[in-house]
Order: sequence, then C-alpha cells, then structure tokens
Amino acid sequence: MRHPFPLKPPFFEFGPKAYLYGETMLNLARAIDASAIRHDVDVILTVGYTDIRPVADNTQRVKVFAPHMDPLPIGAGSGAVLAEAIKEAGAVGVQLNHCEKPLSLDVLEQTIRRADEVGLATMACADSVEDVKAIAAMGPNVLVAEPTELIGTGTTSDASYVLETIAAVQALNPNIMVLQAAGISNGRDVYNVIRQGAQGTGCSSGIAKAGDPAAMAEEMIRSVRKAWDDIHVNH
Repeated sequence: MRHPFPLKPPFFEFGPKAYLYGETMLNLARAIDASAIRHDVDVILTVGYTDIRPVADNTQRVKVFAPHMDPLPIGAGSGAVLAEAIKEAGAVGVQLNHCEKPLSLDVLEQTIRRADEVGLATMACADSVEDVKAIAAMGPNVLVAEPTELIGTGTTSDASYVLETIAAVQALNPNIMVLQAAGISNGRDVYNVIRQGAQGTGCSSGIAKAGDPAAMAEEMIRSVRKAWDDIHVNH
C-alpha cells in the first residue's frame, strides 16, 4: 500500500455489478453522491468500465472504482483491462478478487502492486479468516471481508466473523480499512454491522434490485452515519 487513500470511517460501497449501466447508473450515482454529502459519509462506487468517466465527471463526494483490472503493462493484451486506462477514465481505485471475478493469490498480489505503480487504490475481497490474513499481508487500501456463501442471500456475517476479521487486519496493518459486507439488504443490516465494529459496509443487489434504488441507498448511507454516531458521538 504505497499510496495513501483518502477514505475515512464510516464509509459505504455500492457495486451495481451488471444490474445497472448508462443513464440509469449515472442518475443513481448523482443521488448517491447527494446522500454522501448530506450524511458526510465517504462512498465508493464500483461501476462498470463504461460508466467510470460519466460518473466521475458528474459527482463530487463519491470515489469511483473499477470492478477489476489485469496486471499487464502497456502493450499487447487485447481484451485485458489496463491500469493506466482505468485511471485516465477517472477511477481512483479498483476492486479485486470479487467472488464473481476471483484471482489466485499470486495474481492478486501482482495486480495490487501494478495498481500501486499507477496510483490506484485497491479494494481486495476476502472470504475466510485465513483469506483475510493472507490478503491483508499484501497491503490493499481496503479489505472487504465477506463470506462468499452469504453474498446476495440477505443473511449477514455473524458478530464473531466481523470481530475476528477486523482484529486480524488490525494486527497485520492498522492502516488498512476494513469493509464488512455480504447479505446487506436494508438499513437495519447496515446499522447492525457498523455497531458490531465495522468501519464500513456495502451492498450490491440490495440497492440495484430495490423498487427505488436511490431511496434504498439513502436509507443505507443514513444508517451508516447513525450507527457510527451512536457509537462514537452519542454514547
């Protein structure tokens, strides 16, 4: 983690996967940006490659991430995702090792180093406590701790997993921000996981498939702020 990344707790991440794109994604990004400003919560938006530039150009507070990149240098590599191209499009970081785009540990480490070279922040996903420890040792800026079997289920991680993974990362590198995700489907889930000690949380299908995605995002971002303040301000 050679490049410090300006992210402060509490924070939130939304990744639309392939549910949303184009004008629909841009309109939602503007709404999420307004919620981020209103509640003073840093928000990472992990959008599709073709949405990076329009979202980056039309938001103020959100931090735009790419959903993946490859570790190759400039040159041959048709179809690969180049770090420099992501950065020039307006992204400030990249998500790596999502369960839908998994990487071997050696390729993940190469890709984190490649992102470091061009000044992109890295948000690396991990499954088990053992994965969390191995990936934290690589020094990503953000580590996403989420049991793969819970993703998209509406069932969230239990408190013991949240506490153990946070402690493991803090012991290895206290500069890494820890995001606890998987199964987050409403503001109550968000509130509970922040109260358990998470610095941040996130959601994909819970927002993307909601009847009113902007309203659900607002509910979740508001809950991030309320839970954090209930611990650190209002206690």
